[in-house]
Amino acid sequence: MSSSSALRVAVVGAGPAGIYASDILSKSGLEVSIDLFERLPAPFGLVRYGVAPDHPRIKQIIVALHKILERGDIRLLSNVDYGTDVDLDDLRRFYDAVIFSTGAIKDAHLRIPGIEMPGSYGAADFVSWYDGHPDVPRTWPLEAEQIAVVGAGNVALDVARILAKHPQDLLATEVPDNVYQGLLANPVTDVHVFARRGPAQVKFSPLELRELGHVPDVDVVVYPEDFEFDEGSMAQIHSSNQTKQVVKTLTDWTLREPEELTASRRIHLHFLHRPVEVLGDGRVTGLRTERTILTGDGTVAGTGEMHDWPVQAVYRAVGYFGTPLPGIPFDEAAGVIANREGRVVQADGEPVPGVYTTGWIKRGPVGLIGHTKSDATETVKHLVSDVDMLERAPERDPGAVTAFLAGKGVGHVEWSGWMLLDAYEQELGKPHGRQRVKVVPREEMLAVIRGEA
Repeated sequence: MSSSSALRVAVVGAGPAGIYASDILSKSGLEVSIDLFERLPAPFGLVRYGVAPDHPRIKQIIVALHKILERGDIRLLSNVDYGTDVDLDDLRRFYDAVIFSTGAIKDAHLRIPGIEMPGSYGAADFVSWYDGHPDVPRTWPLEAEQIAVVGAGNVALDVARILAKHPQDLLATEVPDNVYQGLLANPVTDVHVFARRGPAQVKFSPLELRELGHVPDVDVVVYPEDFEFDEGSMAQIHSSNQTKQVVKTLTDWTLREPEELTASRRIHLHFLHRPVEVLGDGRVTGLRTERTILTGDGTVAGTGEMHDWPVQAVYRAVGYFGTPLPGIPFDEAAGVIANREGRVVQADGEPVPGVYTTGWIKRGPVGLIGHTKSDATETVKHLVSDVDMLERAPERDPGAVTAFLAGKGVGHVEWSGWMLLDAYEQELGKPHGRQRVKVVPREEMLAVIRGEA
């Protein structure tokens, strides 16, 4: 492939969205040279840093992503931070087009009084901690016996499960040692999960919900008075096999006798409870919810009936939110890069030449891996159709960008560096019979990659 004739494309963000976009572009029929940038020293994004350690089945997605990158036709440039180490003008020097796939890693807001009080946490931050993200502190304040989790999706279930699970049951996973040690001191007895709508409206996946019922020495408690099904609920149950499975699992749990619930820890699932206030005087002491009622179409209305729950910590798991990128138009309301089917657009709706986006930073934090692939296909299709209109970058030698980074003192990490870290983590796990033990501090990761560990 000639460096002067090949289309030069930078993909910013080496999670599933960026890797799939790179793979699809590489197979588009174009003569193309692709560099995949990643802010962290390790690739794979939320599959490495957003999937609970006790979900190895989902983490196996990394195997497929690994196979794409190990081919060698997509160059990985990790440990390069867009906005700090490079900006859009820099990328335009070396690339004809740029695809942003930076994901959504911040917690969405829950706008109720008291939510910023000490003892109130975002689920995304907690997930980053237990997944060993190098940008978060290595300790977490696990001091509460009763905890509230606000949310009705899989992240809420993950947070509740990790909080309630006995840490020895995580030892077979890649959980970092600092997380295991932190969880050992966790005094929790009860985790309460609150959903504002009914059982037919929750966004739990059937498998994730069923797994909750198999956590050792943790009982799942549901309340028959929370089970209400209106016309909209029944329509959803009849039209969606996933909803039908979720409702069946939840309903089956209502049939258990109280004497069957003997575990030392409990996860309580509450439906038709809308959080209205975090209670406390300088620190969380409770959560106030309003009882809701289904309105006939699957939505809810408040009843004015309030309940106060004595908890010492509140975790909000109400979704993720994208982060603006320097020089890139951003939709502040939606938390995504302003775009039309993957083409980044200015405030007046006109496309920004040569700039594209895919993944959660394009469409918001919804959908599974299958959505990510189709999303990337849409974006790449538009890039390919725009090829003849793209302005060619002035510096086309692939070595120019690495020389630029070196000149700025940026120690970028290529695929061979990740392979060293990957092998090191696997070796750490072998004495304990684990697949790997994740290295957490950034400097330790880089030391391994540089051969200094």
